[in-house]
Amino acid sequence: MRNEWCELTFLHWAYPLSDIQRLLPGGLEVETWEGQAWVGLVPFRMHVRTIRGPYLPWISHFPETNLRTYVRGPNDEVGVWFFSLEAARLPAVLVGRIGYGVLYHWASMDIRHVRTRTHYRSHRLLGATSAGLEVMVEHGEAIEPDDVTPFEHYLTARWSLFGVRRGRLTFARAAHERWPLHRAEALAWSTSLFQPAGIEAPVGEPITLSSPGVTVDIGARVFLD
Repeated sequence: MRNEWCELTFLHWAYPLSDIQRLLPGGLEVETWEGQAWVGLVPFRMHVRTIRGPYLPWISHFPETNLRTYVRGPNDEVGVWFFSLEAARLPAVLVGRIGYGVLYHWASMDIRHVRTRTHYRSHRLLGATSAGLEVMVEHGEAIEPDDVTPFEHYLTARWSLFGVRRGRLTFARAAHERWPLHRAEALAWSTSLFQPAGIEAPVGEPITLSSPGVTVDIGARVFLD
């Protein structure tokens, strides 16, 4: 698949390593920073198509949000583990669950801009547990590539993803340029996406970065065991 991930914000909180490791499938280990696990909440706008196909009206363009952490797999690759993903198009939910073994949910979602601010809203539509988010972000100045810190790189630079399909660990590459990053501040936020994933609600202000986006080629899923 070829995706454009646009209008994106990274919000991250630190967690004890053991709290996050217990939630991972066998074969994955948390990739820590200074001994802590980091959990990210990442809302953005998605444009998706096949590598050779066109973008289609309505179905190809929609908001998405993922709840994630960073892991190392049995193939020694470092990548993303998604605790959940929300998407505003049901076909995308089905493709993500069946094709890549990741836990997509259908949601009502909205992204609105007012000058230098972005308001993200999401509410899960199906399932026994209601979950969602509301975030208002103020976007700041661009960060020059040479000024991105090792920690900011750790929070954003991943080029692979893991999933589980039929009880087996899966892996796929996500090829894209490094994120063009901006300083950002979460002016207001609330979320109920953490608890259904087995994670305690986040405490304190998040580490916040934003990006206008990148173009991403998602490779085929492979099984690791």
